[in-house]
Amino acid sequence: MSDTVPARQVRAVFTDRTITVYQAYSPEIALPALAAGRFVPPFRLGRMTWIKPSFLWMMYRSGWATKPGQEFVLAITVDRAGLENALRTAVLSHYGPRRGHASRAEWSRAVRRSDVRVQWDPERDLRLSALPYRSLQVGLSGAASARYVNEWTTSIEDVTPLARQVHTCAATDPTAARALLPPERPCPLPADVTAAIGATGPANP
Repeated sequence: MSDTVPARQVRAVFTDRTITVYQAYSPEIALPALAAGRFVPPFRLGRMTWIKPSFLWMMYRSGWATKPGQEFVLAITVDRAGLENALRTAVLSHYGPRRGHASRAEWSRAVRRSDVRVQWDPERDLRLSALPYRSLQVGLSGAASARYVNEWTTSIEDVTPLARQVHTCAATDPTAARALLPPERPCPLPADVTAAIGATGPANP
């Protein structure tokens, strides 16, 4: 399968109007957010918040919702048009000479101007082992973080029970565990968004 999956491709649960991303938080942040249907204090707008459209990458990051401060995994449904607009201004979180900037200094200036970072990390399988293609992470700060909280978010769901169910099932019946996973599929994006986030063609491990 890895031969046919592009090296950097956005895969997500989405509709024409929304896209689902994941975050993991402590109960102190997650429970008020679930009650309000949006992020509220003690969630802090002043710090960068990272959202991930890959459920299994979120499982890797949170240790199946077991790491301290990441005991609740939330599925956040957001306005797709709003997120795409933000991605148009994104800057890759690590400098590379083939990533659209002529020099490190130019890249540094772009980072300072943008409220949106993107990075591509190895996608994960049910064992949380790295796969030969990447998964998108999006970092939001400043005005972009405020729009995420106040404008884009349409619902927040607790998927911690699903995380535990998949984790338990994966140890004994991987086929059944895969059937439980959210139905992520390649998400088509406008050409300018694809270029801005550095999405690529066929995988080249």
